[in-house]
Amino acid sequence: MSDIRSRYTDSLHFFGKHSPAELVEKWGFPLYVYNENVLRARCRELKALSSHAGYMVNYSVKANANPVLLGIIREEGLVVDAMSPGELYLDRMAGFAPSEILYIANNISQQEMRHALDAGLLISVDSLSQLETLGRINKGGRVMVRFNPGIGAGHHQKVITAGKETKFGVTPDLLDDVLAICRAHDMQLAGINHHIGSLFMEADGYIAAAEVLLHLAERLPAAVLHGMSVIDFGGGFGIPYHKYENQPRLDMDDLGRKLHALISGWAEKTGYTGRFLVEPGRYVVAECGIILSPVNNVKYNGDTCYVGTDVGFNVLARPAMYDSFHDVEIYAGPAGASHREDKEQTIVGNICESGDILAKKRLLPAMHEGDILGILDAGAYGFSMSSSYTQRCRCAEVLIAADGQARLIRRRETPEDLARCYAV
Repeated sequence: MSDIRSRYTDSLHFFGKHSPAELVEKWGFPLYVYNENVLRARCRELKALSSHAGYMVNYSVKANANPVLLGIIREEGLVVDAMSPGELYLDRMAGFAPSEILYIANNISQQEMRHALDAGLLISVDSLSQLETLGRINKGGRVMVRFNPGIGAGHHQKVITAGKETKFGVTPDLLDDVLAICRAHDMQLAGINHHIGSLFMEADGYIAAAEVLLHLAERLPAAVLHGMSVIDFGGGFGIPYHKYENQPRLDMDDLGRKLHALISGWAEKTGYTGRFLVEPGRYVVAECGIILSPVNNVKYNGDTCYVGTDVGFNVLARPAMYDSFHDVEIYAGPAGASHREDKEQTIVGNICESGDILAKKRLLPAMHEGDILGILDAGAYGFSMSSSYTQRCRCAEVLIAADGQARLIRRRETPEDLARCYAV
């Protein structure tokens, strides 16, 4: 391929039998492109972490809810969660049965609880108040409770979901209150779970938090523990976003050895026969997704070179929201792929907001109008967090299938789609 910066996707044959230019010529800009082979490979790495009979991988659908991708994930043997009626609808659309869906609740209404109960789902609650509410409408039913292990992890304060500075979970010192509420409503504590945060790159913190949850389980009365069917350690498995700096991957062999030893040893010690879940979202889908966008404008303001693209924070919110890093590739446009000197450039979107910055002061080959930009690792929290802010239509999504052929898996929105819900 005669492109300027494409070593990573070239090594994976990411675009299959197509070039980025061919894809955008057919489906337009900006465009989300997913690779089936990468998606299946990540599912299999996660499944291989443990051979324990009760070990399962629970995909967090909030990362990417496209039902075609969900169907592939189901084929690979993963189960899923849902944390809204919309996610539940897409889970079922992809073919997941109620026993394969866990409803992760956070400050939801009685109406939403009833919706999940009517679907036959096990609901996870994360406060005593929500546990009381569920008990009133689900007397004699089953429940899962999310605890806060006091250990947080993540690349940004906004993605840390455990510890004293977050809204999530019941603190372990309230275990007796949890059990009392369950008794009062004749509910079975069917599971416990936690989630420490997002994007951990070392195994030890995750294993330490898992041990905290298992120690909590050991405090349960024997009859409660033996009646439980789910212990969910949460997710946060990180991926190397700095592809062109050769950032090391999370050592899955190391994580697998430690996780398998922990759960198999604990099950043998306690007699627990239920499921152990890990709950990755990002690790499953992040690396299978790339956004393609044209370079529309190159200009200077003072000493800063700005490269203007179609990828505003309506298309990819993570950089504006979390100051997240996404590596980029450059595919040659009309200026060709002749040698280009590296220079510092800031890549921005087309939204009229000063925070609409995709990549700040990156040393990259000089870009020209008409080049195609590839934003890597956009499969997780990319399209799922996109919006129609400034009434821009959301992107199309395309899948590069295992045979290298591309197919549309979500059409581009139209202005008519934006107007459909208005009553005028």
